[in-house]
Amino acid sequence: MRETTVFDTNQFPYLESILSGLPNCVMIVDRDLQAINCSYAGLNILGVSSFAELPQGAPGSCVVEAQRSIFNEAMLSAFDARSSKNIEPFEVTLEFPDGRLMLALCNLAPLANPKGDVDAVMISFQDITALRTAEAKLDRANSILKSILTTIPDAMIVIDEAGLVSSFSSTAEKMFGYQQEEIIGENVKILMPEPFRAAHDGYVSRYIRTGEKRIIGIGRTVVGCKKDGTTFPLQLEVGEAKIGEERYFTGFIIDLTEKKQTEAELQSLQADLAHASRLSAVGTLASALAHEINQPLTAIANYLSAARDMMDGDLAENREFFREALQESVSESLRAGTIVRRLREFVSRGEINRRVLSIAQVVEDATVLGLIGSQEKGIQFSIDIAPDTNHVFVDRVQIQQVMVNLMRNAIEAMADSAEKKLHIGVSSIDDERVEIAVSDTGTGIDPELGERIFDPFASTKGDGMGLGLSICRTIIESHGGTIGAEPNPESGTIFRITLEKAEKEQDDDQ
Repeated sequence: MRETTVFDTNQFPYLESILSGLPNCVMIVDRDLQAINCSYAGLNILGVSSFAELPQGAPGSCVVEAQRSIFNEAMLSAFDARSSKNIEPFEVTLEFPDGRLMLALCNLAPLANPKGDVDAVMISFQDITALRTAEAKLDRANSILKSILTTIPDAMIVIDEAGLVSSFSSTAEKMFGYQQEEIIGENVKILMPEPFRAAHDGYVSRYIRTGEKRIIGIGRTVVGCKKDGTTFPLQLEVGEAKIGEERYFTGFIIDLTEKKQTEAELQSLQADLAHASRLSAVGTLASALAHEINQPLTAIANYLSAARDMMDGDLAENREFFREALQESVSESLRAGTIVRRLREFVSRGEINRRVLSIAQVVEDATVLGLIGSQEKGIQFSIDIAPDTNHVFVDRVQIQQVMVNLMRNAIEAMADSAEKKLHIGVSSIDDERVEIAVSDTGTGIDPELGERIFDPFASTKGDGMGLGLSICRTIIESHGGTIGAEPNPESGTIFRITLEKAEKEQDDDQ
């Protein structure tokens, strides 16, 4: 047990009341660096029930040995009236009798008597163990975040509710041309071209106000703007996080420039291949086309020749015949013109031009070319288009190319069939998809080929190269649809094409 030192509290009124109410460990130390009083909270922190039970030499003896010299020098300075006012708070580690350690922020407050001499020093130990532990964790987290921002392959940008950038990854620096110090604190809209730049703040405020997500967690392709003003396509994925009452948005960005260029090259290659396929199909149709066009031309010539021969007769008597001859000539010329126009569109190189079109009209127009020469071969053709099939978003010529290819294949497959039926059915699968079925009663597909008939160079014809159906699949899949084949219960094959429906029709002046 240690001897208690009596301290003259009359010099410092209310000191006892202050000590009893303080939440920290507070001690009064005399010039011998011996504790002469301690707050109730301090006794509890030290693990003792009374002042008399304090460890010998406290508080200095409670400071870990490696830091005692620092503590003692600060205490001596505190008793020096000339330097006591310049003592800054400092950190020490305390070790209690039960072995516990506490990192404490130490504040020294000299207590001077009326003469100005410092008779005692009040020491406050504030437990900062949890604070420093949290700061260390935060530092580690910041180091990890910095490492992520440096190494993450996708550009990452973090903004607050006001749209101000708080984090900007190394990849983002390379992508946009800004250094991190240039962009931190700036509004993220600086990375957008007009008109998106002017509208961005409204998007953020609308989301905060309504909570309606239009991009968060969904992702979309947008346009970015580099420091030099260059714009480029990018894929943006946005996540949201709340830290306390503050809301942050994290954007992960992928530069789509190279991808878009590759897609353009592939699209061009696809168009070239499809064009070559159409030219090949026209070559195959050449003789049938000549016959098909020759029919209306011959009819026109016959009508006009007969009209010429009858000019020498009674014109009034032959007026009705002249009218009929001229009307039929007009009809036959329009028929020939339709065939030529469809043929020109079919072989045209053109650019891929997707529009919202009536699927019924697309299919019906395709039959103009697909059925050329079919009557002479005894083909019985039928078509059934359900009224609820609506519209599709397609390139009309490409879809017609697929239809013509399937119809010509069907006609060839039925060359030796006793019954030659070609049927086209268009129906709705559900609210989002429409199906086109092309069925024939031909020889069917070799079971060993199966779905491989859509692979390049897999041909069902002895002299075929096996590219037609492969091109058909490429076209349909590029439209977001599917194509497949199955046996026809009546013998032959059924090809089924699915396409996505569209909302409304655009005017088609083609």
